[in-house]
Amino acid sequence: MTTVTLGTTGITVNKNGFGALPIQRVDIKEAARLLNKAYDGGVRFFDTARAYSDSEEKLHAAFSDKRDKLFISTKTAATTVSEFDKDLEKSLSYLGYIDIYQFHNPSFCPKPDDGTGLYEAMLKAKEEGKIRHIGLTNHRLNVAMEAVESGLYETIQFPFCYLATSKDLEIVTLAAKHKMGFIAMKGLSGGLINNSAAAYAFMAQYEHVLPIWGVQKESELDEFLSYIDNPPEMTSELKAVIDHDRKELSGEFCRGCGYCMPCPAGIEINNCARMSLMLRRAPSAGWLDEEHQEKMKKIESCLHCNRCASRCPYGLDTPSLLAANYEDYKKVLAGEISVG
Repeated sequence: MTTVTLGTTGITVNKNGFGALPIQRVDIKEAARLLNKAYDGGVRFFDTARAYSDSEEKLHAAFSDKRDKLFISTKTAATTVSEFDKDLEKSLSYLGYIDIYQFHNPSFCPKPDDGTGLYEAMLKAKEEGKIRHIGLTNHRLNVAMEAVESGLYETIQFPFCYLATSKDLEIVTLAAKHKMGFIAMKGLSGGLINNSAAAYAFMAQYEHVLPIWGVQKESELDEFLSYIDNPPEMTSELKAVIDHDRKELSGEFCRGCGYCMPCPAGIEINNCARMSLMLRRAPSAGWLDEEHQEKMKKIESCLHCNRCASRCPYGLDTPSLLAANYEDYKKVLAGEISVG
């Protein structure tokens, strides 16, 4: 078993965290079953958020009888102290206490005396024993870098996978230097990485990094559970997979994070803006049905308001990406382009 310790928190778990965003999509009974299967398989770190609809409630349903035997991190997207307090009390009603409480992708790095009172609210919650550690999640390089350098946070949660840029790697390296826990989200790049062994072997090279896998299917959970006793090592075959994917996915592409949403025209941007890649990296039939055709057709209604572009943490020209993906999609439907 490969374990990782999150900085100075003292939290040591195996190198398989459970990202609890996808359990929103199943009923509470099924969610509890999957969560307990993960626990029984050796997973001890579970990450959720107040913004993930009923995810916290489902964690409560699964773990109320074993809360002290695992670690739960959750998040608040509050921008005021009153919102923070409301989120905190709601989360506590389900989780009892919070191992790591994180600011959820804020547009700035909350600090003491910045006028918002948010960091002071975090400190108060910690002093009162409601939370044990303070963290921050982000998709923005500058905010993540500032949080790491500030010394105010015990953990940083940031997108990291084998498609990472050199700038992403700087944050990973800096977190280690500052003895800060690093929680890696988007380890499968929103579904674009389809070789879990390669994804795991890459993460294994970074001793201080804890990946949280947002699994969509039980079969995917089974794969990661199998890695607890038999962790994949970097082989020439897996390195070839990574090199191929890096070449195919180099440049600007949508990571599917969803921070551009909602779209005033009703476009499902986080899927439509990367449809070309999904068609080529997953069985195409599932993306070509009537439901997805209707979703892609909505791109014709784009208002070009650029709200999506202004919200994109990666600085993408989202309207142009949508248009390019739609043209490619129509060619695939017409049989002009063959995909797998």
